[in-house]
Amino acid sequence: MRAGCPFITCAVKRKGIEFCWECEESQGCDKWRKHREAGRSHDSFKCYQKLEDDISFILENGVKEFEKAQKAREKLLVEMLNGYNEGRSKNYYCVAATVMEPDELKDAIAQAEKKSDGLGIKEKSKILHSILDDIAAKKNYCLKLRK
Repeated sequence: MRAGCPFITCAVKRKGIEFCWECEESQGCDKWRKHREAGRSHDSFKCYQKLEDDISFILENGVKEFEKAQKAREKLLVEMLNGYNEGRSKNYYCVAATVMEPDELKDAIAQAEKKSDGLGIKEKSKILHSILDDIAAKKNYCLKLRK
């Protein structure tokens, strides 16, 4: 989050904690409740579809494990961007890396590799999009920012 973020101001600067989930007042905090509720149906520059799941994961496993999981997602995103981005898919792949499970992403990339050998970047992108869209349809994922 940016330096002007009200959550950083409250959690880090005022209370000396890492983020709102560590706060004893978080259950009754109006600002935090509104942010989580908005994340269930709307996105801004970042996909918030997994916000509640991420919070639960952090509470159960800690920030270090969450960071490790995010690094795995980042590697998969870099792989999609480097091998399948025709110049118009960055947001799509970013949302997919946020919403989908790492194993689903790995499988999708592996399938795309097999199906796109020797093809140009536009064709490779279409193939990966199609695979990701199929997974999303089956799992009821939304692979676009919700406004």
